[in-house]
Amino acid sequence: MIRPAGPAATIRRMDIVIVLVIVLIVVLVWRGPKTLPQLGKAFGQGVKEARKEIDSAKGDDEPKDETPAP
Repeated sequence: MIRPAGPAATIRRMDIVIVLVIVLIVVLVWRGPKTLPQLGKAFGQGVKEARKEIDSAKGDDEPKDETPAP
């Protein structure tokens, strides 16, 4: 599906930004400013591990060239 590049797309992007800011404020109030860096660190580690798993899954799918060296 092709999305419009006009004002409607800009409004959707602004809506996403507004929602993200509201979620950040809610998390900040809920968890407190002291635990926010710990939550960010945990989230970053999760993303890092997911990327490693994706890369290893991609590496398993590719056929390996096992020609002996001369």
